Amino acid sequence: MAIPPVAHFCWIGPRLPWAYGFALLTAAANAGLAEVVLHHTDALEDGPVLQSLHAAIGLRLHPLDPKAYLAPVQRALGLGAAIDRLYADLPGPVQRSDLLRAAILFAEGGIYIDMDTITVAPLTALLEAKQFIGAEQIVWPHWVYDSRSPLVWAKHLALDVLRKALRLSPGGWRGFRRVQSWYVSAVNNAVMGGEPEAPLFADALLAMASLPAGKPVAPYALGPDLYQSLLLSRSYSGLVVHSPARFYPLPPEISEHWFMPCRQAESVLAEALLPETLIVHWYGSIRNAANLARISPASVRELAPTQLYSALVQASLPEMSLPGLRRTD
Repeated sequence: MAIPPVAHFCWIGPRLPWAYGFALLTAAANAGLAEVVLHHTDALEDGPVLQSLHAAIGLRLHPLDPKAYLAPVQRALGLGAAIDRLYADLPGPVQRSDLLRAAILFAEGGIYIDMDTITVAPLTALLEAKQFIGAEQIVWPHWVYDSRSPLVWAKHLALDVLRKALRLSPGGWRGFRRVQSWYVSAVNNAVMGGEPEAPLFADALLAMASLPAGKPVAPYALGPDLYQSLLLSRSYSGLVVHSPARFYPLPPEISEHWFMPCRQAESVLAEALLPETLIVHWYGSIRNAANLARISPASVRELAPTQLYSALVQASLPEMSLPGLRRTD
């Protein structure tokens, strides 16, 4: 058995912004896989984004009924209705997506990719592992919050201050590259994959099912914190943990530089990406969320010379010949 050559995305809600449309279109154009699938729980609003997705080769839109989809997953793991109940209790789409991606990978296998990404290179090399996940560089792993050591807290507060300074400094991402070894490497579930019924995703679902009913779920409890705790508690045969360069060339906070003004962005882009980079996760859930409404084909064409994100999209979709769009869109 091997990882199926399929990329899975998941979307909850009716409106799909262009930024997330670019995630799907670049995966279809560059991943080199048999299929890219968007699992969506709501009917998607018609418009240029949806028209472009329908016209893209190798991209399939899959309406997903969470209750019906989760039923066979729960039966396979002997969980009764625990996952179904948890999904209904979760407060928002981010945590529901955390649950659904684990269920999709357990049921079907393949590669899961978050919507706030741009795929820049073929992903076929990722299929060689039985299961994989990527690491990012962070300041505040969950174990720091549990620490009572003043030295531990002092170190991480200093790292946080340094990261904030580099986040705000022009070209600060270059400075971060010089000190990145000082930061903690921890896994993130924004890009991960495996064979059907891979143990990592079975364990993730079992851990989710064990959460107390009715108790509020912390923001990262079903995401990075869960997968990091699983890796600390047991060993997984055939698991590959990819370095931050693979999916997170600019880490949290520093990723704001994708959207900051940049001289000669199109030539600087080659430096911002690393030789190992296959996917760029630009962290739409942090401060970059404010940029979502402004992203469009027109903004990409206009800003490509002065913004790394737009230069990245243009390089990943070089012709920008998106079906159904006028050049004035």
